[in-house]
Amino acid sequence: MRLENCYRTSDFRKLAKKRLPAPIFHYIDGGADDEITLARNTDAFEAVDLVPNVLAGVDEIDMSVTVLGAKLDMPLFFSPTAMQRLFHHDGEFAIADAAARYGTLFGVSTIGTRSIEELGARNDAPKLFQIYVHSDPGLTSELIARCKAANFSALALTVDTVVAGNRERDYHTGMTTPPKLTPRSLLSFATHPAWTFNYLLREKFDLPNIASVLAAGSQKNYSVIDYINTQMKRTIDWDDAAEMIAEWGGPFAIKGVMSVNDARRAVDVGASAIMISNHGGRQLDGSRAPFDQLAAILDAVGGEIEVIVDGGIRRGTHVLKAMAMGATACSGGRMYLYALAGAGPAGVDRAMGLLRDEIERNMRLMGCSSMAELRPSMVATRR
Repeated sequence: MRLENCYRTSDFRKLAKKRLPAPIFHYIDGGADDEITLARNTDAFEAVDLVPNVLAGVDEIDMSVTVLGAKLDMPLFFSPTAMQRLFHHDGEFAIADAAARYGTLFGVSTIGTRSIEELGARNDAPKLFQIYVHSDPGLTSELIARCKAANFSALALTVDTVVAGNRERDYHTGMTTPPKLTPRSLLSFATHPAWTFNYLLREKFDLPNIASVLAAGSQKNYSVIDYINTQMKRTIDWDDAAEMIAEWGGPFAIKGVMSVNDARRAVDVGASAIMISNHGGRQLDGSRAPFDQLAAILDAVGGEIEVIVDGGIRRGTHVLKAMAMGATACSGGRMYLYALAGAGPAGVDRAMGLLRDEIERNMRLMGCSSMAELRPSMVATRR
């Protein structure tokens, strides 16, 4: 599989699988427990059909939307994902640059491998920082202050990780963070020398946004699971969200909302947006897909708060289905992580370009010249 032969997300997945050692690939690819929700996130889109209008006289296409105070050139953005330099040495820089090229939003993870300051200075693309409520309130406030100083556009409070999900694939593959040789992983690292030499010889892997936490501990390997289980406040509640909204004072999303009641509460505490998300199927297995919850949530809070569908996006038609139902925008992680892992910046550019072209082409086929022309009557649930 070569980059020029990649046309869909599954193609980029094959490229990533070929290039990455097994523990690293399966860290991207896997979910929690039996991975039922992981599969459901994409399958949910296939239960809904598009119903096009014809003879619509469509000429110019306007794909722009406004999300969290930023006007985007397309209704799809990069959801924040952790540890990107594990997958390719350009990591977050590749995603930030693609966001600028495509005029869209770039999500940055607390557990990222480039600092808030580096990414804030990288370019003028709007940037969303994904944050947690930490057990140490000083750390949370420090991260907020750094985002303000770096001119980030918005914050997204992730609320579905009070404990880490049970990611059994990682046990089988011997995944550790940072990676280390184990009896299970030795052969895979040895048979992927390009990745291994890049990891060993390039800039040392680190997590600069939480460096103070790691320095305060020890020099031992400190995984994302460790970080979630030891540093996050487990008793997070709506008062915590309201306090963070007030402290930030700008566009604010709550990421991980799945129920109608929680969507209503997000409106009540003053959030700007909700991201309907189950963390890419990596937390509570057996939960609903974000797309499956969209209609009920829009019925409850549509028009009062921005509603973003996060997860499971593999095609431009998936975006159009969500937008027709009334979503503000869509976001995803694996849709670009496979491309980053498989071919670095060129892979991300190609993957995002293909998705953008799909959205534009299929808007013409739907008979719509703008996102506002997509309507609920243009989708139908298959019985």
